[in-house]
Amino acid sequence: MEEIRKDPLVPAVKPDPRASSIGEGPNHRHENDEGGSGGLEIGAPDLDKDLLCPICMQVIKDAFLTACGHSFCYMCIITHLRNKSDCPCCSQHLTNNQLYPNFLLDKVSLSYLAHTHSYKCCFAELVIENLLLKKTSARHVSKTASPLDQFRDALQRGCDVSIKEVDNLLTLLAEKKRKMEQEEAERNMQILLDFLHCLRKQKVDELNEVQTDLQYIKEDINAVERHRIDLYRARDRYSVKLRMLGDDPSTRNAWPLEKSHTGFNSNSLSIRGGNPSGNFQNKKVVEGKAQGSSHGISKKDAQSGSDSQSLNQSSVSMARKKRIHAQFNDLQECYLQKRRQLVDQPHTNQESDNSVVRREGYSHGLADFQSVLTTFTRYSRLRVIAEIRHGDIFHSANIVSSIEFDRDDELFATAGVSRCIKVFDFSSVVNEPADIQCPIVEMSTRSKLSCLSWNKHEKNHIASSDYEGIVTVWDVTTRQSLMEYEEHEKRAWSVDFSRTEPSMLVSGSDDCKVKVWCTRQEASVLNIDMKANICCVKYNPGSSNFIAVGSADHHIHYYDLRNISQPLHVFSGHKKAVSYVKFLSNNELASASTDSTLRLWDVKDNLPVRTFRGHTNEKNFVGLTVNSEYLACGSETNEVYVYHKEITKPVTSHRFGSLDMEEAEEEAGSYFISAVCWKSDSPTMLTANSQGTIKVLVLAA
Repeated sequence: MEEIRKDPLVPAVKPDPRASSIGEGPNHRHENDEGGSGGLEIGAPDLDKDLLCPICMQVIKDAFLTACGHSFCYMCIITHLRNKSDCPCCSQHLTNNQLYPNFLLDKVSLSYLAHTHSYKCCFAELVIENLLLKKTSARHVSKTASPLDQFRDALQRGCDVSIKEVDNLLTLLAEKKRKMEQEEAERNMQILLDFLHCLRKQKVDELNEVQTDLQYIKEDINAVERHRIDLYRARDRYSVKLRMLGDDPSTRNAWPLEKSHTGFNSNSLSIRGGNPSGNFQNKKVVEGKAQGSSHGISKKDAQSGSDSQSLNQSSVSMARKKRIHAQFNDLQECYLQKRRQLVDQPHTNQESDNSVVRREGYSHGLADFQSVLTTFTRYSRLRVIAEIRHGDIFHSANIVSSIEFDRDDELFATAGVSRCIKVFDFSSVVNEPADIQCPIVEMSTRSKLSCLSWNKHEKNHIASSDYEGIVTVWDVTTRQSLMEYEEHEKRAWSVDFSRTEPSMLVSGSDDCKVKVWCTRQEASVLNIDMKANICCVKYNPGSSNFIAVGSADHHIHYYDLRNISQPLHVFSGHKKAVSYVKFLSNNELASASTDSTLRLWDVKDNLPVRTFRGHTNEKNFVGLTVNSEYLACGSETNEVYVYHKEITKPVTSHRFGSLDMEEAEEEAGSYFISAVCWKSDSPTMLTANSQGTIKVLVLAA
């Protein structure tokens, strides 16, 4: 109980006034008042307020201290707490468990009452009550204190304990300790057992998955082996037929190599007015001389041709195998994903895909993966088939911001900071020398251009967006603007015509607004206010009701234009601004960002599919183009990168610039790819860089 008496919450008593009024007051009263009847009258005015109970306003009896630091009579505060649960002085929350005996205040109160004449008769009673109070407080403490605290308190009070009792207590504590250690060990064993069970379940699941995958692989190996045997048998049958045809004299005489060449020459000469009879006689002489050895020569030629063809095929196969091993992990993931997803789905329930060859015994997943493997290993490089120097090499404003094919892939248009839209004929660019390439149409604009979009229904209509925020629809035939929309307040980065509704187009701008336009109206028909700059917009190719919006907030917002109050879904994953969005199909969306990644999304199930890395893009618009199988983008290293949609690493790349390594490295730091565009689903692609160079590239083995 000594600890309680030393509690700092106990209020301090002022020494001087109380010492004079309590210690000296009674002596003074005895000297001046023989009857002693004036004790209360003398002492009452000097009574310290700290000795009064705030509830009954009498000298505190059985003083108890609250947790908030106030003292009351025990009965007064207990009675109060039966009705309320707060302190009468400060209204702080208070319960019976927060009451503590205030022995110091009791001692002061008793001292005061003992020295007061009118209370001398009550002193003995107060002492008895104080003793009872101590017992009550001890019982109160014993109810709230822990056994350890009670034992410590008993020892501090000097409780007599025998050695035998101490030994029994130590034995009990030792047993208690062993029991607690046992329980702790059991708990630890249970935790370990739970972990091992969880690990076992996980590994069993993995084992089951591996066994299932092995079963799929076994089935697919058998199916492929059967099909390969069928192919070998078919090849043998064709070889036998070819040998039979080669051994047949009538067949050999019908298509001799030398005769066909001679006959061609004779026909050519006869057309030009030569002597056919002379040629015919010469032909007979040649036949007569060569008749004995022509059969042997043709066999040698056939054998050498077959050997060279086999070597070529072998080298191609080796190159394709190297590409497989280089991307083995991605291909493995692709195979297992397709095999697991499509194992139970019959072919009839799948969407038709002309690129996937269906074979007897093949699962749909295997057929899909074979298509991926074939398209992925088919190409290993990009070959340049044409090049145009679009800008003046001495002029800095050469950046081609956009390059796009028209509806029929016959024309393509370019635009950029040169304030001009140039339209080229694709066949002329590919087939004619580079030094005579000129645009067939040029249309000048007031401002630098950021984006182009051909109308997929009206062949001669093209839309542009510029740095002043103006969206313009042009007629390439008349070289005149049909509509100009000037509602954007800042630079418009992107514009796109709807594929399903030819009169509708959408644009996005730095003013954080997406606007939908109709070529039959002069004002926008729809406006979407967003919180960040708009970098790109794109219609879903299957519906004019859905658009994808790439923003500087690092997100892609997918909207249904029938309800623009909020997007259908927000795709998150990029770490910087989204610079381009393009649709591979109605459900597949690709995006590019200045975080040097491309990402593929499923807009039907609102899921991320894959992330592509390999190029460098941290600050510029480097272009993005897609078709049904491939994605291509530029890089700030002046390179074009091509990705297969199922593989996260590049299939191939091509660097612009000089063949000299030092010059190429210097150009790689100075220029960047600024625009790319596939020619529909063909392996041909248009590319342009910030130097103004345009190249036609084609995927090659």
